[in-house]
Amino acid sequence: MATPVQYQVLLNRLRYKHLVMLVTLGNNLNMHRASEALNMSQPAATKMLKEIEAAFGCALFERLNRGMRPTAIGEEVLKFARQSLSALERCAEDVASFREGGYGHLSIGTVMGAAPGLVAESIAEIKRHKPMLNIRIMGDTSDQLLELLQQGKIDMAIGRRASFGARIPCTFEPLSNEKLIAVTRAGHPFESQPPASMTELVNQWPWILQTRTSPARQAVENHFRELNLPSPADITECGSVFAMLQLVQLTDAVMVLSESVLKDYLEMELLRPVPLHFAPHLEPFGILLREGDTLRREQQDFIELLRERAQGSPIT
Repeated sequence: MATPVQYQVLLNRLRYKHLVMLVTLGNNLNMHRASEALNMSQPAATKMLKEIEAAFGCALFERLNRGMRPTAIGEEVLKFARQSLSALERCAEDVASFREGGYGHLSIGTVMGAAPGLVAESIAEIKRHKPMLNIRIMGDTSDQLLELLQQGKIDMAIGRRASFGARIPCTFEPLSNEKLIAVTRAGHPFESQPPASMTELVNQWPWILQTRTSPARQAVENHFRELNLPSPADITECGSVFAMLQLVQLTDAVMVLSESVLKDYLEMELLRPVPLHFAPHLEPFGILLREGDTLRREQQDFIELLRERAQGSPIT
């Protein structure tokens, strides 16, 4: 716990330019490149780092033969610096929006399975009431959304907490479930000769799956183990849902995504479900917020809309 003296020292000495310096050095891990990025001389950058470390009373970066590396304390200070700069950026956007007659700013990260239904409907509704509210939407996997939430890049995430949620302080309110489906392109060889078993499907066909750290991929891998099957040998890992949807239509691969993302493609018969029972269990998705955050009015309004639209959705 910081003593009153330590806090007062940081309050008097620490400036936003120091936080920019720390984040730039943390990104580059090299003083020469960091000083170039900051458009200042290397001696001046080195002097600034020493001033910052003096204010904190400890080394924040290890000096290595080649480059630099944050210390354990330096990692914590870097988190604070990134969050503070993101908060300042959001504040500047809000002020600019209010000055132009707007209603502030809302930055939302969402898994793709939630985007077509709950999130899209809630955004459409809040825009009807607050047309000048500046909304930014970012689609990604839950693990990446949690990182963005921790860094202060988004105000909230609609995703899954899963195992990595324990190391990132956040609150979680479940909203609904998704169903994962294995699909192939229209005109796939399966249409004339369906696979005889899951063993054949896993061992003899290529697969397109999300990255290993994503909850959906973990659910698929767990299901393989439940079926006493190995992971497919031929896997294309993809962090982009849009790239997955394009790739599966150009290959004979089996792809696994949530039913809500695939709905339109299945209805247009561009993709077809694999003719075998394949039902990985996916944890519910919900509202993820930074622990201890005070919610702004626009966040509260959006969360209420999400809750209203999620009522009656099964959570298992």
